Amino acid sequence: MKKSTIPVTYGLAIAAGLIIYFLFLSLLGLHTKPYMSILNAVIAGTGIYLALKNYKLYKGSHFKYQKGFMAGILTGFNATIVFTIFIALYASTFNPDFLSNMEWRLTGETGLTIFLFEVAIMGFATSLVLTLSFMQLFKDSWNTPDGNRHTFNDKEKK
Repeated sequence: MKKSTIPVTYGLAIAAGLIIYFLFLSLLGLHTKPYMSILNAVIAGTGIYLALKNYKLYKGSHFKYQKGFMAGILTGFNATIVFTIFIALYASTFNPDFLSNMEWRLTGETGLTIFLFEVAIMGFATSLVLTLSFMQLFKDSWNTPDGNRHTFNDKEKK
């Protein structure tokens, strides 16, 4: 898989997972309970981890932290954009009463624009935190007995 298609492919897969989970919750009548969205991080985390793993395999010994970080961020951002568009369609077209039924409203009625902004910011923040966390697993280690830079593959060869 080309490096440029990894963020798109995995981003769309994450978005599909988030949409399926949301629709499943709506069938159970739980989609208006914000605490049910905690599993969104698990879905996004799984997709970002797999995207980074695939990207590292693709790049091999030429894997760079900055490029891996960008692959993870773009994966999460692609998923967030697609999911936010879905939520916009759902809340405006398919279920116009969705926002008025939300159990999590701090200041009265929340408009669709503000709600979509919240969904996007939560998605972008989750993507950033997950990517930073997972990149610690994929980056080269400088913490070696001889002080040289090693990867996991270098250690296995010895």
